[in-house]
Amino acid sequence: MPKSAPPSPWRDDLGARVRELRAERQWSQETLAERADIHTAYVSGIERGRRNVSVDNLHRLAVAFDIQVHDLF
Repeated sequence: MPKSAPPSPWRDDLGARVRELRAERQWSQETLAERADIHTAYVSGIERGRRNVSVDNLHRLAVAFDIQVHDLF
């Protein structure tokens, strides 16, 4: 199992924003993971600020939310 990245305020902010967008839509983490084609555990890690998210996965999240990537920040 991969190690979690060390704490980062930027990842914390991104995680909070993803959680906020997901809550606005009343989606579970499972629903977001399915829509973004990423694993549920990865969504959880993003929301907890534990994942250093790649550009590709930022794009997947933005498509799932039907927003632009910059709106994730």
